[in-house]
Amino acid sequence: MSIDAAIPRDRNVIKKEAEKISKYKDLITKIHRMWNVAAKVISVIIGASGTTSKSLRQYLNNIPGKHEIKKMV
Repeated sequence: MSIDAAIPRDRNVIKKEAEKISKYKDLITKIHRMWNVAAKVISVIIGASGTTSKSLRQYLNNIPGKHEIKKMV
């Protein structure tokens, strides 16, 4: 499992998330072929203004341990 985090300056959270997923797609394939193990990249992208993608909770659920997302008012 590889975790890649980024904090873009603006609201391009979805664009940055797509970049991270496509960036590591070949690496995941190579790891699977070399060691015959399941590989996964988890992209944690949170905008500087607090913007998150809809899939952030799904990605965080794949990370072991206790964590939560709190909505700030």
